[in-house]
Amino acid sequence: MKAAAHGAAEIIIQSLMIIAFVIAAMAAIIREARANRAERRRLLDLQLLAARLGFEEFKPDRDEAFALGWGFLDRLAQGEDRYAFNILRGTYHDQRLFVFDYHYRTGTGKSRDEHYFTMLMLVVPEAFPQVTITAGGESVLAKVTAALGGRNDIKFESAEFSRNFHVRSRDKRFAYDVCNAQMIEYLLANRDLEVEIQGPVLSLAFAPQLSAGQIESNLQRLVEIRSRLPEYLFTNT
Repeated sequence: MKAAAHGAAEIIIQSLMIIAFVIAAMAAIIREARANRAERRRLLDLQLLAARLGFEEFKPDRDEAFALGWGFLDRLAQGEDRYAFNILRGTYHDQRLFVFDYHYRTGTGKSRDEHYFTMLMLVVPEAFPQVTITAGGESVLAKVTAALGGRNDIKFESAEFSRNFHVRSRDKRFAYDVCNAQMIEYLLANRDLEVEIQGPVLSLAFAPQLSAGQIESNLQRLVEIRSRLPEYLFTNT
């Protein structure tokens, strides 16, 4: 009797383990299916966005060379396995730009993390010194810039702006030119923005990735940032 009861218990345990495995496998399949549907939906939305805005190109595939080419930017100089994907190229309000998703990896083993964000990048003919503008102390860009460059925060006459934003640059005069009264007013009204200017690039970065609708609205904010840069910066550089 005991042997039979023991055998029956083992069968029940094995059956429960099989059921649990099947449920876990089905849940994983469902999650993957949902993720695939979301990705397909995103690709379609980005294609429609590119068509609506008259962009010249949309490349969904991962592109390591693109990431390497713009790797002088602090935001694109992090971690390993760096690549851009869902790259849109075109003109918006007479400004040349790229919009793309970006991936990099940090850590190894169980501490390994995969990072994704969306970057909006306006390209100009000039070559500017680097300046980064980040809100608060928790920004990824703020931490990366400090780690890579060791640049101290630059203080401004606006105490509110200095309390709420970190501005870093080796060229203080350029930083003051960028953070003029109009720019300070705009940034205080848009405190989620992470701005990086370097070489021919003016960029905004957003994590997590932006939806197509969010990309369109933030393109307008990128143009607003550009419009607040003094025009003499584009004639005297």
